[in-house]
Amino acid sequence: MDAPMKRLILVALISLTSSFAMADTLTLKPGHPDTYVVVKGDTLWDISAKFLNDPWRWPKLWNANPQIANPHLIYPGDRLTLVFIDGQPRLVVKPQVRKSPEGRVMPKGGAIPAVNLELIQPYLSQNRVVDDEWYAQQPMVLGGESPSRFHIERDVIYVQAELPVGMKVAAYEAGRIFTDKTTEETLGREVILTSSGRVVESGPISKIQISTNLRETRPGNRVLPIEDEALMSAYFMPKPADVADAYVLGTEKDIREVGKLDVVYISKGVNDGVEPGDVFAIHRDGETVVIDKNGTPEPSIDRSAYGNLMAKFGSDSAIKLPDVYHGNLMVFKVFDKVSMGLIMINNRPVRTDDKLSVPAETGLAGE
Repeated sequence: MDAPMKRLILVALISLTSSFAMADTLTLKPGHPDTYVVVKGDTLWDISAKFLNDPWRWPKLWNANPQIANPHLIYPGDRLTLVFIDGQPRLVVKPQVRKSPEGRVMPKGGAIPAVNLELIQPYLSQNRVVDDEWYAQQPMVLGGESPSRFHIERDVIYVQAELPVGMKVAAYEAGRIFTDKTTEETLGREVILTSSGRVVESGPISKIQISTNLRETRPGNRVLPIEDEALMSAYFMPKPADVADAYVLGTEKDIREVGKLDVVYISKGVNDGVEPGDVFAIHRDGETVVIDKNGTPEPSIDRSAYGNLMAKFGSDSAIKLPDVYHGNLMVFKVFDKVSMGLIMINNRPVRTDDKLSVPAETGLAGE
């Protein structure tokens, strides 16, 4: 190999190494504290937001700290101190201790979570996205012992299936059908929990006694087995998502715009490699400006009908501006082709069809 080629390879390797190093570097937030005392109600995300521009990178902030083998073992009263290890910022913990053999204070509430689980716990048990044809084949609620069309806690309902006595089941009502906006493929049907209960009598038409209800159960609802994941504690280790061409399918509340700590459905799921803890950056399509006959950029609010046609179908006079960053979301529940995410940061409102991409250092505070 000649000398010029060796120099070229060396430069490429140095550039590649530098790129990895920059991608792995934490950026501290301007005005960050040097210490912080954990209080009740804190989350790991909230604490990291005091130190980092991108709080979803909190595992990196604590990764090199031998005193925090499990970052979930941080308690109210612990004092966190910012130090530098090999030039990188790290948090170390100094647990609050009593001057007695009791040792470390263990508050009644326990260790602080990654995110506020109260925000997502209802969705872990209440919302699912399932195959529409499969849902239509599940046992159907026919009615109940009560003459009412709607059934609530302690009512007995009739279900068109032979189900084993004692089986725990849940009734769901049909929600929206989600489809891919490009391929028009059906991604799944949203189903919403109405009630849960146990089978009290088995037969061609089984009886189920409702033990808890979130909304009225009515004829036509379908009965599904209780999800195991709905009974498990949620644990999330945020990491950058590695999925292309994702976007916001819809808001959980089915309203036009949502913001921080709201829930959205996204267009990718288990089949695409999405996992709980994946973090996406949210962007809105940049505006297209049209250069008018005088050579002046014409924004959409001032555009003529002709200008709108030029912007829509493209022309030499139409220029697309960069996409606009709107925030970050973290996936907390995944289905085959759809996932649910919690908006953790939003600088601007989030809407259906907003683009999702691999998050990068934003240089924004994102409180």
